[in-house]
Amino acid sequence: MKALDRWKRWARSLKLEAYTLYLACKDSRLPWHAKAFAALVAGYAFSPIDLIPDPIPVLGYLDDLLLVPLGVLVARQMVPKPILDECRERAQVLVQQGKPVNRTAAVIIVALWVLAVAALIQFMVRKASVPVP
Repeated sequence: MKALDRWKRWARSLKLEAYTLYLACKDSRLPWHAKAFAALVAGYAFSPIDLIPDPIPVLGYLDDLLLVPLGVLVARQMVPKPILDECRERAQVLVQQGKPVNRTAAVIIVALWVLAVAALIQFMVRKASVPVP
């Protein structure tokens, strides 16, 4: 049970850090590049749709276990500590109220999947139309 408790605590702290980045990317004192990266990480973390769907064995959880934590780690390094501390305090209040869902990130991810499927179909059509010697 100890390991499960540690994972739950880690997940809660990751959620808090994602909220912190969500608030930090709205702060006017943050440099534009840090703001853009923080927005990207927070948007992906709160998106209801994953880049790699969870039902895909092993790879499905790879983004949840690697991409989000690494993104949070890098983004935290880009945000000045006073802004990060301020936003973390406000994030604790938001965590108690429920998380925001980023619909824009969801639309972008769905669009990426649609483009990938369209490219695959186009590739398959071209492959089928090439005469075999």
